[in-house]
Amino acid sequence: MNTTPTETARRPHFFGLLSTPGAVLALLCVLYFILFMDRVSLNTPRPMMMKDLGLTNTQLGIAFSAFSLPYAFFQLVGGWIGDRFGVRRTLFVGCLIVGVSTALTGGVGGFASLVALRIALGFGEGAALPTATRAMAIWTPASRWGFAQGITHAFARIGNAVTPLLMAGMLLFITWRTSFVVLGIASLLWLVVWMWFYRDDPREHPSITAAELATLPARSAKARPEIPWLRLGRRILPVTMVDFCYGWTLWLFQSWIPAFFYENYHLNLQSSALFSMGVLSAGVIGDTVGGVMTDRLLRRTGNVRIARRNVLIVGFLGAFVFLLPVMLIHDLTVATLGLSLAFFFSELIVAPIWAIPMDIAPRYAGTASGMMNFGFGAAGLISPAMFGYLVDRTGSWVVPFVASVVLLLIGAVLTLRLRPDIPFEE
Repeated sequence: MNTTPTETARRPHFFGLLSTPGAVLALLCVLYFILFMDRVSLNTPRPMMMKDLGLTNTQLGIAFSAFSLPYAFFQLVGGWIGDRFGVRRTLFVGCLIVGVSTALTGGVGGFASLVALRIALGFGEGAALPTATRAMAIWTPASRWGFAQGITHAFARIGNAVTPLLMAGMLLFITWRTSFVVLGIASLLWLVVWMWFYRDDPREHPSITAAELATLPARSAKARPEIPWLRLGRRILPVTMVDFCYGWTLWLFQSWIPAFFYENYHLNLQSSALFSMGVLSAGVIGDTVGGVMTDRLLRRTGNVRIARRNVLIVGFLGAFVFLLPVMLIHDLTVATLGLSLAFFFSELIVAPIWAIPMDIAPRYAGTASGMMNFGFGAAGLISPAMFGYLVDRTGSWVVPFVASVVLLLIGAVLTLRLRPDIPFEE
């Protein structure tokens, strides 16, 4: 039987520490951490895997990109699945696939099985971020949507940052195969807490209070709207193009930074992991700062376009500036600082660009954000594989950054055309 806010007002909050909406956001933060940890887990054991499985950089780049094929497809339909069938069930199925495919990566026998499991991982993760965005649109006040996107993606970058060091530490005691099993089991544990705590409709949660409910958007989480695919797609397309320009560089950071330090500066595995963690940690700060900046600008100006666009442009141009010394100067300190600052600025982009689909079409938040993130998925089909191919072809670990520099400038220009201040009309 459903309870009323008056009845639930007397009940304790989640673990007595967080409000119920805050606890939902915390669960989503942990989810993003797990998803991105599993996604980049190939990076650190790369030398061992290449030796044991007989892989080249080009083949490993293809394996990275294989993840993006179903991931990009599910950006289009995954958000719709979350809108149509509910966040709780969609994330359960997706994360079940993620945990199992990660664990099974420890049993791969060669290139074909590795690619197959990366494709399976892409299927599992494909619907996760658009569906989680729907959860935020339901469980977070509209004035804090930028912060919610920023903090969840900050946890994603924490996953990016600590995974190289975590994997390097595990590899001192266990095989690379066993390390994937450990990650897979950890991913599956999240599902238990998720299914126990989350509800698609905040009004049905046993811990929600009347005061908390009053702050949330007044929409039914159980609504299953018919999606105006073509009209919504045309409206979101400019955001998708900007996301492609951002995604190209992020895929390089997620896929190749440990290998960059290992091969280009001839560091050992543990040192490469430590330098990678330092670079990727800058993204944690960037995601958080981007979310705070865009929400603060929105409160100060009341103008959604200024709040989203200005932060995006600063992010694109800052990343462009700080990638240049990485390409022009062969020095470990310069490369580390340049990559760290470039990643910080590129991650300023995350919160505003994920908030824009929520601004434009909150009723279709899952589908709209999936359409937007199709740009990121499409970049992932090309960027990691091209990086590996160019390294094998040219012998240079710097040449592949040229495309990133160009696309960062294009992204800044395209941002000027975005209109998050104009809502999507039915």
